Amino acid sequence: MPIVAPPTSSPPPSEAGGLGARLHELVAEVLPHRRSITGDGLRQTLLALGQRVPLRITEIPSGTRVLDWAVPKEWRVREAYLAREDGTRIADWAESPLHLVQYSVPARDRMPLWAARAHLHTLPDRPGLVPYRTSYYAPTWGFCLSQRALDALAEEIGEGGDVEVVVDAEHVDGSLTYGEVVVPGQTEDEILLSAHACHPAMANDNASSLAVATLLARRLFDGSTPRHTVRFLFAPGTIGAIAWLDRNHAHLGRIRHGLVLANLGDAGGFTYKRSRRGTLDAPLAVDRAAELALRDLGHDLDVRPFTPTGYDERQFGSPGFDLPVGRLTRTPHGEYPEYHTSGDDLALVRPESLAASLEALEAIVRTLDGDGLYRNAQPYGEPQLGRRGLYASLGGLPNGPEAQQAALWVLNLSDGRHSLLDVAEHSGLPFAAVRAAADRLLEADLLTDETSRSAAPVGDGATLSADDLVTGLPTG
Repeated sequence: MPIVAPPTSSPPPSEAGGLGARLHELVAEVLPHRRSITGDGLRQTLLALGQRVPLRITEIPSGTRVLDWAVPKEWRVREAYLAREDGTRIADWAESPLHLVQYSVPARDRMPLWAARAHLHTLPDRPGLVPYRTSYYAPTWGFCLSQRALDALAEEIGEGGDVEVVVDAEHVDGSLTYGEVVVPGQTEDEILLSAHACHPAMANDNASSLAVATLLARRLFDGSTPRHTVRFLFAPGTIGAIAWLDRNHAHLGRIRHGLVLANLGDAGGFTYKRSRRGTLDAPLAVDRAAELALRDLGHDLDVRPFTPTGYDERQFGSPGFDLPVGRLTRTPHGEYPEYHTSGDDLALVRPESLAASLEALEAIVRTLDGDGLYRNAQPYGEPQLGRRGLYASLGGLPNGPEAQQAALWVLNLSDGRHSLLDVAEHSGLPFAAVRAAADRLLEADLLTDETSRSAAPVGDGATLSADDLVTGLPTG
């Protein structure tokens, strides 16, 4: 039967308190779920998010072809551990899912430590941390442990001492799961916000972006109707985005802007990775909106070009799709020492960083929503703003108020070719002031709206309806 989390009119009581505290609470709530690219941990995570927003869950059966890939079998683990002969467990999946290489095949054996080492993974340069390792598409087994634990084991039993290996796991026909939240807008043009939902036991590289995106969706539902429809995608990395693209290929023309979200809770500054097209050609609206929104909030922003590595921006930015999707993070993947380790825990994720990330993301969405293309209705000479109540009565001041400056900039650049993003960039004024000036000029009939005429098709120009989503969990 279909699983559709019902919309809620307000955040649940447990989210009372400051924004950062509510976000940190949600990170703590979803962190324990044992996520992978398939399975119940992923479903439990999505259902937890669905308690806050109306979430549609899609299931795609194992073996289904999705683009050049096939949906893998589900991975289910009952028990897995590495132990000494006396039964003392050195690495135990029950203690942490990081201790087992993701998608490990079944194994049950006793062997000398030297032989087991080929299947043991540590971080010698960070000896106290347990690494995160995966082997989704190459059948093998393995355990992850700290270098200190391995060194202590070797000292106790020697290289010839036996260890017991147990991986009680199976790979079964099941399905791949992803979730979507759609905030209806005034138009069918979409902003896509995507966060991967497959990494277990990591607070920053996974749970932080899920929390930020979920509470932003809640705020958008509770606020005024946005101009764009805003679609949130929560899917396992790589295979999830590929499956979603495969299922929605005919409808991607609605996506005008998009962002991949990750690592939004650490104390680092913001980093923005431009879209593929915005790197190869001129920056796209989403690239410019990200830079303007962060500028207006007073944040430094490290802007980087598109590369075909990283998160799911490389799927959305593959040459056949070439969607206008950038990526917003704080410290990028691989650039903080706790990345993909047991150190990526709740202590790494700061409430104030989560709150600032949500506010930054919301500002980007509002900037994209507020952009527009206009034409000056009185282009010959400057229209008299004073008699329309749009200019201060006292002239001769060296610099007029911000609102007056914004009005003059909007009038001058509204030639049917330059957008409000252009105005904000060239004037250095906050985008909100530019948008407010445009609204006042529209009310005074000094601008005509050319926005709808300027919307160029993206992709094949087809559209995506929420009714097109395939929903329903298997009953078996």
